[in-house]
Amino acid sequence: MAASSPGFSRGTARPVVALLLAAVLGGAVALLVAARWTTPRDDSAEAGFARDMATHHAQAVEMSFLVRDKSEDEEIRTLAYDIAVTQSTQRGVLMGWLQEWGLSQASKGPRMAWAPGHAHMERGTGDLSWMHGMASDDELRRLRAAQGEEAEILFLQLMIRHHEGGVIMARALAALSRRGGVVRMAQSMDSGQRAEIAQMTELLAKRAARPLTSLLERGSG
Repeated sequence: MAASSPGFSRGTARPVVALLLAAVLGGAVALLVAARWTTPRDDSAEAGFARDMATHHAQAVEMSFLVRDKSEDEEIRTLAYDIAVTQSTQRGVLMGWLQEWGLSQASKGPRMAWAPGHAHMERGTGDLSWMHGMASDDELRRLRAAQGEEAEILFLQLMIRHHEGGVIMARALAALSRRGGVVRMAQSMDSGQRAEIAQMTELLAKRAARPLTSLLERGSG
């Protein structure tokens, strides 16, 4: 029978190995935690999403208040109010994140540059309509001028498309980010706006009207 090595036996080997494994696992966990909580960079998907979605939400709020002042239909007025409140609140969170991360709230680059395959949609300087689902200046002028049921139909058509664009943007972020809070916000936008799309589609049908061409079916705006 071979003699044991001096000072080192099977009994002492087990705790040593256990300590080494604990150190390795502890280091791995520390790295994961550090990666999770690292402040997003200025060119990150999270920062780009926060800036672009804040702009996107601002237009939804504007359109909602426009139709709420024009319509006498309580279902339309309630829906418009809910959209305005929800998206104003979410916009505040997005702006708060940028402030927390020490980043500018203004976009320095092209819209959607944070999402590969989406930034090519730019249509011209100063025109935000290229961002998924955004209403053009001309469409907004038409909404401001419309009255009664005409205003309700145009609002519903524009807001359905706007929500579809928001869903596309939210899903793009969810596929790119591993930052829990931002991903959860995007997923909440996705589910909430899809529910409102269904409601608005029903309201259009009551007015013998249909949505515009679906962005979700095409996969882009």
